[in-house]
Amino acid sequence: MTKISIVVPAYKEQPNIRPLVERIVEALKENKKGVELGEILYVDDNSGDGSVETVEELQKEGFPVRMEVRKTEKGLSSAVVHGFKQAKHEILLVMDADLQHDPAHIADIAAPIISGNADFVIGSRHVGGGEVSDDWPLIRRIISWGATSLAKPLTSASDPMSGFFALHRDTFARAKGLNPMGYKIGLELIVRCGCKKIQEVPIIFRDREHGESKLTMKQNILYVCQLFGLYFAKFQLLIIAVILLLLPILYTLFF
Repeated sequence: MTKISIVVPAYKEQPNIRPLVERIVEALKENKKGVELGEILYVDDNSGDGSVETVEELQKEGFPVRMEVRKTEKGLSSAVVHGFKQAKHEILLVMDADLQHDPAHIADIAAPIISGNADFVIGSRHVGGGEVSDDWPLIRRIISWGATSLAKPLTSASDPMSGFFALHRDTFARAKGLNPMGYKIGLELIVRCGCKKIQEVPIIFRDREHGESKLTMKQNILYVCQLFGLYFAKFQLLIIAVILLLLPILYTLFF
């Protein structure tokens, strides 16, 4: 059996904490596929909504959950990175705090990392058997499609936007130039960690049960900025070569 750390970035998700923790424990109580629940680590951006008290209640009831509260830093991606650094176990799995990710898929996502058959595993909406629930808003579907299309040159994964994924701590340690901005930390890790063996596990993605989405126009702008950095990281030699080829032409035209 291999213990895993489940990292859950959160901001004002108090109503979802107890149901998510209970569902995770229930899903993994039979230790499916050699996966054992080591801990559930919430990284909270100082919500001040009773989240800390809810986690303390769950701890008293014996649930393997704890919370790191950040007071000087905010953002989902940086929360995930913080959680990885604080996690106790070598297998790291990330999922959303809003109940959109079904804990029933955790073992399937973690197993290929434990076996060494993959260095990054994604809970995917876009492979056979995966889907998005009918109640997910149309505008969110369009935004997701556009964001995925823009990322296609960076990875062969069909759903690099997914926030439900797993990797080994050793893979995370390979990250070069990690820039955790915005929400799409999975794509950032795939590129910056040089992940080659990527597997996708079908999941059913649901709309949140409580609270409001944190996706804003600011997050969309941050994603575009993130893409610029990732394109340069992946294709920097090609970009530099093109610039060097163009310099003589530009010099001829303007000097």
